[in-house]
Amino acid sequence: MQRDWLSWPDFNVYTSWRSYLDYQCNTVRKITKAYADPLDLVWTHAAAQMGIRIERSAEVNASWNGAGVLSIGTPETLDPDDSLAQMVLHEVCHALCEGPDCLGLPDWGLDNFNPAKRVHEHACLRLQAALADQHGLRSFFASTTMFRAYYDRLPADPLVAGDDPAIEMARAAWERAQLGPWAAPLRDALERTAQIARALLGATTEVSLWHVPPAGN
Repeated sequence: MQRDWLSWPDFNVYTSWRSYLDYQCNTVRKITKAYADPLDLVWTHAAAQMGIRIERSAEVNASWNGAGVLSIGTPETLDPDDSLAQMVLHEVCHALCEGPDCLGLPDWGLDNFNPAKRVHEHACLRLQAALADQHGLRSFFASTTMFRAYYDRLPADPLVAGDDPAIEMARAAWERAQLGPWAAPLRDALERTAQIARALLGATTEVSLWHVPPAGN
């Protein structure tokens, strides 16, 4: 039987089994780098510039501890159309809607089980859509929660005047997003996301979240 010279030792070359093992230990490939999803890197970097440290946890979907740490569910606990980028943007939009005083409060001071807080979620989604619209990425950054139907019904201009009480809150948050201390990293992360989307044009199928042409294409 022919031996595979790449995996099967020729013991005649070595004086002992120990000498063979010593040789292998000295020549084995050293792994010094690890692959990471480019979009995860973009939004983890943006979050860090905002003073937010991203941690992954199988115990939560998304949770802000009020002390600089945003925990996001691990990939196996999330839906197939979830992404770290979308979840970070969503939480950032919550923070922008609630204002600076919310940063020291767990989950931005919100209670997801309180019906009175629904308007806060709606405001967050309006801001999320408006920010994504700058690069034609509204569907890419779409809500993956029980509020998806609300998100999908938003008008072309999600901040246009109307009788929805969430609009005023979202408009104030938009000003913070454009002029506040998070404006630059947020703008940069959205632009980098659009750049990746442009790079993938023609290389995706309809089942991919990336199958959405960015603005200007």
